[in-house]
Formats: sequence, C-alpha cells, structure tokens
Amino acid sequence: MVEKYNPAKDLSFQLAIDLVQLCQSIQSTKQEYILTKQLIRSSTSIGANLEEAIGGRSDKDFLSKISIAYKESREASYWLKLLSALNYISPKQLDQYNNQLDQILRILGASMRTLKKKINARSE
Repeated sequence: MVEKYNPAKDLSFQLAIDLVQLCQSIQSTKQEYILTKQLIRSSTSIGANLEEAIGGRSDKDFLSKISIAYKESREASYWLKLLSALNYISPKQLDQYNNQLDQILRILGASMRTLKKKINARSE
C-alpha cells in the first residue's frame, strides 16, 4: 500500500533533523545541555506523534495524537525562543525554525478542526 503524502509528516521530520543538528552544535560549542535536551525531546516528538496518528485505530485516536503533536510544536517554539533570548541562537535562526514550526502548526490546526467537525457530525 502506498502511503498518502503528508506534508506535516515530512516537515516535522526535516525540522527534527535540523533541530537535533542545531542542538548538537550548541552542546559541543557552548556546553549547554538542559535547554537543548528539552528542544530535542519536543521537536522529535512532533513527528513521532504524527506517525502514531497515522497508525491510529479511530478518528478519536488520530485526533488525540495530532493534538499532542500540536502541543509539542508549541513547546519546541518556546525552547527556541528561550535559546534565542539567552543568545544561544541568532534571531535569524529563530525565525527560520519558527517558520518551519508555523507551517506545521497551521497544517495540524486545520486537520484538528476538520476532524473535530467530522467526529461531531457523526455523534449528532
């Protein structure tokens, strides 16, 4: 079976790669481990939850997992802002990664709204 193209899945995978590499660089050059560990955890969780959503057993299960991915995206944005405020990353880097996160958040938000309408229509 060929899997349907999922832009959020592809974007979140690339973001995870980018942010793991960023964090590895910060860890090796600036010896910062606490904030970067949090950023790695939240940013890699986005795609992991999307993968779980795709394998979900029901619409409610799918909605639950993409909701978690949405929350993890917001958390990753927080860690990026904190790293920027503490001068571990540049404003340009913050903008770059926040643009990637904004794309993911828009897709996930639209998916959640659509799925909630579908679930509510069935229960009426």
